Amino acid sequence: MLSIDPKSLPVPQLHGYLLGAIGPRPIAFASTIDENGHNNLAPFSFFNVFSANPPVLIFSPARSGRTNETKDTYNNVKRIPECVINIVSYDMVHQMSLASSPYSPEIDEFVKSGFTPLPSETVQPMRVAESPVQFECKVTEVKELGEGGGAGNLVICEVTRIHINEKVLDENGKIDQLKIDLVSRMGGNWYCRADKNSMFEVQKPLTTIGIGFDNLPDDIRNSAILTGNDLGILANVEELPNETDVNEYKLIELSDLFVKLEDNPIELEKELHKLAQSLLKENKVAEAWKTLLSFNN
Repeated sequence: MLSIDPKSLPVPQLHGYLLGAIGPRPIAFASTIDENGHNNLAPFSFFNVFSANPPVLIFSPARSGRTNETKDTYNNVKRIPECVINIVSYDMVHQMSLASSPYSPEIDEFVKSGFTPLPSETVQPMRVAESPVQFECKVTEVKELGEGGGAGNLVICEVTRIHINEKVLDENGKIDQLKIDLVSRMGGNWYCRADKNSMFEVQKPLTTIGIGFDNLPDDIRNSAILTGNDLGILANVEELPNETDVNEYKLIELSDLFVKLEDNPIELEKELHKLAQSLLKENKVAEAWKTLLSFNN
């Protein structure tokens, strides 16, 4: 494994490693305004939500790694501490990229990128009409992390108003993760689209306490078939099936396999682990456990 002291690298190379490894990153498409009323619109992928009470978003318009100049967005929020963070969907990604061009401060990126400005209700900067969710924010603090090229500037924003396009809501009034069709940044020129082909669900153990890896039987934990993800699913159950249920499942569902391979226990164990793995892919965790435990019953 390559081991690196970040202080030994040129900033561009370090920047590349950071962005290549840490992703996908959500995008803050930030609109700001200067003291002369000029609109500015720029995307930043050093961004996330950090609090719900109060609602706080943070993004970082870093200093240029080439020139050490600060971004127009940074300059604007230092003068007018307000912004709108517009969320980026797939339908607007190329226009958003165009807005990241290094236009001079007096140039309106709404005009250059073809986005529709909407008046905000609680702040001066405009909203992007095409964005599915827009967060009006008061900038409560700007924390400079350094003075050299590549140094970040944390813009800490408290949300004062949220606008949500009703087209991205489900029947319960929640944001539908398929309808919102978000994009995020990867390394280099790469982006990621959060659609049905790239998303998957993992149930959070909010109220349950899994048995953990340490309580997996040795033959299962050391399986040559089951992956770390498979074992993670198995270890997330609160208790194992009882012996009666395992034997019943073995007689009804697995009898043919046991008869077929009764003289070849090594192959039988392998086939049971393969079957359990396929059951896990179908989210049939209880059946997978019964399959695995049947080998020693």
